[in-house]
Amino acid sequence: MKEVTIIRRERFSSAHKLWVNDWSDEENHNTFGGCANPNWHGHNYELFVSVTGQIDPTTGFVENLKYISKVLKNKVIDKLDHKNLNLDVDFLKGKMTTTEVLAVCIWEEIEDEINALNCRLTKIKIKETENNFVEYSGEK
Repeated sequence: MKEVTIIRRERFSSAHKLWVNDWSDEENHNTFGGCANPNWHGHNYELFVSVTGQIDPTTGFVENLKYISKVLKNKVIDKLDHKNLNLDVDFLKGKMTTTEVLAVCIWEEIEDEINALNCRLTKIKIKETENNFVEYSGEK
């Protein structure tokens, strides 16, 4: 049987600040621009989670997207939506809150539960702005 990839989209809004404490204000602002705003800034993120597997001959599904959505809601969205990524999110404590780091951390949060279903996690894509996206497909 051929493998098929299905994708679930979720959305969340979060605030964050990019800042390196060991750097001067000038160096932080030169590197991170508006993302170094001392009073934070926010994004309306879109998260795309791709899972791959074989189609179940009975249901016609790779996996029921309701189950994928439930994992995402419980493990990620409830923790990120309307939160400050630097202050409120347990799996981001002590980490730089770039979208790149966020993608890897989301992968780590959901990989085991997704892979325990009838599929495997194959890609995380996060759209931070209209023009900026990050994709992560596991460690290489």
